Amino acid sequence: MTDFERIEKAILYIRDHFKLQPDLDEVARQVHMSPFHFQRMFKEWAGVSPKKFLQYISLGHAKQLLKEQHSLADASFETGLSGTGRLHDLFISIESMTPGEFKQGGEGLEINYQFAETPFGRVLMASTPKGICYMAFTDRDKEGLEELKSHFPRAGFHHAGDEQQQRALHVFQLGGKPHSRLTLHLKGTPFQLKVWEALLRIPTGNLTTYAKIAASIGAPGASRAVGTAVAGNPVAYLIPCHRVIRSTGVLGEYHWGAGRKTAMIGWEGVWSQESGVGSR
Repeated sequence: MTDFERIEKAILYIRDHFKLQPDLDEVARQVHMSPFHFQRMFKEWAGVSPKKFLQYISLGHAKQLLKEQHSLADASFETGLSGTGRLHDLFISIESMTPGEFKQGGEGLEINYQFAETPFGRVLMASTPKGICYMAFTDRDKEGLEELKSHFPRAGFHHAGDEQQQRALHVFQLGGKPHSRLTLHLKGTPFQLKVWEALLRIPTGNLTTYAKIAASIGAPGASRAVGTAVAGNPVAYLIPCHRVIRSTGVLGEYHWGAGRKTAMIGWEGVWSQESGVGSR
């Protein structure tokens, strides 16, 4: 069995048996490895430990049950957890929110949204009193709005612009450099927030790699996990995930289209050269 086959088998085993909450020893036995060597190999291939991967699988199942309005107790039991206390700890450690807060789906949150034109196409942006909470390129207004509402299913939505949104749009007048008073209101896992913070430190007109981002947040070797966090960026352009490329120099994929990513990089490069701006 090759290393890839071992990891693939382990991932499938965890996915199919997560309700039993198998420990490290149990999963390692499935691929005929010692727990020590299996853990090291799994992290090298998957970017996270077997335990963390199990937590992600468990959390995903629990979130789906809560979306379907199951009780916290039922969600805990159906996920293989011993009680609501463990479910609470799982949500806090990964989502930075309680299961109850997730189940509320943004209830009580008032969100303004508007569509606007940018040099790279039409965007849908949304904001709360605390800052920009969402921004995405979209070609279809109806589908774009449905996607926004899926992130905050119980929030109140108002088709209206505000000062935060105007500050966000100002970035396109500054060649990619954000307004000094622009704030973001984000929800994400502690790891995602670390990655997004690292993205905000990439100077306008510059590029970096997934590996360098991983090293900068103290997680060398976690390039794949970084890639997943980059792909989960909820605020297009303002959090400049388009400035991250592969170590080989290939630009790589982009949630809103590889062509748009290429255009952004070129536009920022030209603007930086002409204005002498190379940093935030």
